[in-house]
Amino acid sequence: MRLGFHTGYWSDGPPPGAAEVVERADSLGLDSVWTAEAYGSDALTPLAWWGLRTERVRLGTGIAQMAARAPTATAMAALTLDHLSGGRMVLGLGVSGPQVVEGWYGQPFPRPLERTREYLDVVRQVLRREQPVRLDGRHYQLPLAGGTGQGKALRPTVHPLRRDLPIHLAAQGPRNVALAAEIADGWLPAFFSPGLDAEYTQALHDGFAVRSADLSPVDAFEVSASVPVVLGADVEEAARTVRPHVALYVGGMGSASTNFHRRALERLGYESACVEISRRWAAGDRSGAADAVPTELVLDVALVGNAGQLRDQVARWRSTVVTTLVIQTDPRMLPAVVAALRG
Repeated sequence: MRLGFHTGYWSDGPPPGAAEVVERADSLGLDSVWTAEAYGSDALTPLAWWGLRTERVRLGTGIAQMAARAPTATAMAALTLDHLSGGRMVLGLGVSGPQVVEGWYGQPFPRPLERTREYLDVVRQVLRREQPVRLDGRHYQLPLAGGTGQGKALRPTVHPLRRDLPIHLAAQGPRNVALAAEIADGWLPAFFSPGLDAEYTQALHDGFAVRSADLSPVDAFEVSASVPVVLGADVEEAARTVRPHVALYVGGMGSASTNFHRRALERLGYESACVEISRRWAAGDRSGAADAVPTELVLDVALVGNAGQLRDQVARWRSTVVTTLVIQTDPRMLPAVVAALRG
């Protein structure tokens, strides 16, 4: 199981130490570095800026939001970064949620799986550059239907460095995971739990069963799971760092009726805990919401404790579908965390 690093979301500015630790990614032996975006900083600019200081590590968006860019614009950015990095770009995509898609981007959210299919179709057409890009879809039309009539199907002027540039999909529920296995080159799970590995395996199998033969082979499919990792004196001390993170995703991410992260944790059996976390968050009690996160939940989706405890906990992950454990931690702690995990 390879190791990667997720730089995380920005708050009021770049995460302290992120640039410096990305520069060390090659020497740390990391497989990949990933960036995020929500409704503040974007995922592509830091990847290009920080990635300039690296030579071998792969550079992934985890994730770039589909609503933020037309699929052709996303494909242009990906092929550009792939050229500049010498073939190290990994395009991670996700639909986000209705709160951001409709509230921030002013885009419609319904039928996200169908929209994702069309989006990836266009991106792959651009990257393969076999013919002018055309799609007569429900969500995307190229050329635009009902426009001035002057639109023309076009091919990218730049020849992509790799026609098979890997595309990974963020997904939570079984249908979304199956979709990733069907049309993408990798899956980017959040709140992955080794305890549900059998369910994940089945969802991936369902998608592989209808996967097109012109995509990358099934045995090359990647699962890069972003996992909070905190090195501390013991489990309880380290878990205190993760609890606010979980509370934010349960209570503060998504709308009251649509929160994919909360649903993922409910599938783990923490429905009552999620109800209490959400109740306290909605009441403005952020610290109380964090306190309501059970230690057992933290241990299901994160690695917390001293070096020996981290090594014991990560053993469960090695027998799962995960191919890369993408570490989410304070950038300044990453070298110590990597050393602890490797023993």
